[in-house]
Amino acid sequence: MWQHSHWPNTWFANYPKSDNALSIYAQECNTVEGNTTFYSLPHQDAVIRWANSVNDDFRFTFKFHQNITHVHQLQHCEEEVAQQLSLLTPLKDKLGVMMLQLPASFGPDKLGVLEQFLAALPTELNVAVEVRHLAFFAKGDEEKALNQVLIRHNANRIIMDTRALFTGPCNNALLEEVRDKKPRVPVNVIATGSTPVVRFVGNDVDDDNLRCLTPWVKKVHQWLNDGKDVYFFCHRPDNKDAPWLAQQFIDLYNYQASSHAFNNLSIKHQPEQNPLF
Repeated sequence: MWQHSHWPNTWFANYPKSDNALSIYAQECNTVEGNTTFYSLPHQDAVIRWANSVNDDFRFTFKFHQNITHVHQLQHCEEEVAQQLSLLTPLKDKLGVMMLQLPASFGPDKLGVLEQFLAALPTELNVAVEVRHLAFFAKGDEEKALNQVLIRHNANRIIMDTRALFTGPCNNALLEEVRDKKPRVPVNVIATGSTPVVRFVGNDVDDDNLRCLTPWVKKVHQWLNDGKDVYFFCHRPDNKDAPWLAQQFIDLYNYQASSHAFNNLSIKHQPEQNPLF
């Protein structure tokens, strides 16, 4: 997402009100995680506007539609895949990663289906796969088989880090809702492709986020030194506060690994913290 009703008066406060949200966002960040394509496909004129709103070095990251991943579970969906990729062609090199978010019901018995699906995709397409079946996190033969499939097709395994999200008591309705939606899975760190993808979901307590973010500094630095193109997305229960979480990681990284320093965000005000008691 590149817009939130909270951001014009906080994160985007220094930009002209006439600028569109995407063009402002693209001056602050070099990628965006677009969740909307999971639910509905955009009109191509909208995609053209998106492409014209950002610089050449900006990268969009979109999800495959849920009909492909959840309804068809990667089978008999060639037309849907072709339609979605065709709609996104105006982005050209600005399309960074296509994310394949699979349901928890997609288990080891369907790895052959996943391999066939990946093999049929255009070779130039950068794909990242998110699995939620617990067998793929048990460090056994099933997980090894998954990783081998991904490695064979240079597909990236999405690492979902929700440790901070599930830390501490659930003291408000929004946190309860987000916890119900997000998977609570182990954080098994591996780069199966050239573009590691991390989806970090924090909570409203900075110390919890700091504890879980800190180990990522060393790993991201290692990946960058290895020549990998890292995508690190930050979320909070209310994503109006996500930029402050991203800045928290930027501060950590720039302090510990200044050789690949990241630009700071234009953040002037800190979000309100939920009370601990």
